[in-house]
Amino acid sequence: MSRADGAGSRLPVDLTERDVALTELMDDPDCDPHALARTFRRFALVNALVSGWRGVWRTHVAPALPTEGRARVLDLGCGGGDLARALVRWAAADGFDVEVVGVDPDPRAIEAATRSTTRGVTFREQSSGDLVAAGERFDLVVSNHVLHHLGDEERNGFLGDSATLATSRSLHSDIRRSPAAYRAYALGSAFVAAGTFVRVDGLRSIRRSFTVPELRDALPTGWRAEQAAPHRVLAVRDA
Repeated sequence: MSRADGAGSRLPVDLTERDVALTELMDDPDCDPHALARTFRRFALVNALVSGWRGVWRTHVAPALPTEGRARVLDLGCGGGDLARALVRWAAADGFDVEVVGVDPDPRAIEAATRSTTRGVTFREQSSGDLVAAGERFDLVVSNHVLHHLGDEERNGFLGDSATLATSRSLHSDIRRSPAAYRAYALGSAFVAAGTFVRVDGLRSIRRSFTVPELRDALPTGWRAEQAAPHRVLAVRDA
């Protein structure tokens, strides 16, 4: 662990540019499977605290859902499935009939996601390209903390697939890189990170992530970048 990833998080870290050379521990196919499984479970708490999706549901998801019939929502790169489950809960509370499909090409993520079942949620070991090839369509396509993992070519393919798959809106949320985000996460993550990759990978994620202007410059035509709170950036495309 580098000093910037752990004990040295109090020291200055260069956040002026994306550090795309960093690799997150959970992206290593040979990482500790027990720590990885604990990390996926802990994401439910971490994302509830920092991802801001409850507000995004109100401002960007619910207004784009059809008012009649069952809506289909796709969660790309679903990880342990906490966002997919939350979307179904919020939809039911607001009177929407929503089916959420969570997909992830990593079998370890799908194994974690399928350890529990939620009505209205299904998980599949698939990529966005697999769904495009199968001719699938969804009212909304969303993702959480995926964009910063992707290289330029991967990101363009991911966003292109997302635009093809969504009949109403594509919405991808990620961390907005800033000193404030880094300091807050460095302090808060210590309380929830034991036995997981949550702290190291979270700090590395922030260093890999976009500012709003950077994301705006990286998005294809037809997409827009928006700032969201707390410390969030959104990539949005309306069909």
